[in-house]
Amino acid sequence: MAKAAEQAKLLRLRRLEKVRDIAKQAAAREAAEAESTLAQLEALAARTGQLIGDYATRIDAPDAASLRLLTSFRTSLAGVGEATRTDALRAKTFADAKLAHLAAAERSRQAVEDRARSTAEALAQAATPMAQGARKQLGTALE
Repeated sequence: MAKAAEQAKLLRLRRLEKVRDIAKQAAAREAAEAESTLAQLEALAARTGQLIGDYATRIDAPDAASLRLLTSFRTSLAGVGEATRTDALRAKTFADAKLAHLAAAERSRQAVEDRARSTAEALAQAATPMAQGARKQLGTALE
């Protein structure tokens, strides 16, 4: 009866291992999406920073109205740049959390795999008869 219970336990562990593997794959997909979003936002932040730098050096306003518009545009662009940097930092935090979730999913899957392996080894060991070593003969060779 114990053997049947161990086999049932092994089957449950194998199913759990498959479930954990699927969860790990989903976590990996989410982490990849978060990293992709982070890369896009970092590129956007870099481009916005470059635009801010380019417009900061412009002084070619022919009149006061153009200068006022240019100053207003610079201010708005600086706001966009700040928002983009904030979004990139938030995306980095989110991507880090997704990577941590992926690592936890892998550890969980690995733990179940290890338990299943040890259960399978115990079943295999129980199925093989124990080899008994040669017994020491009693008496002497002269008998």
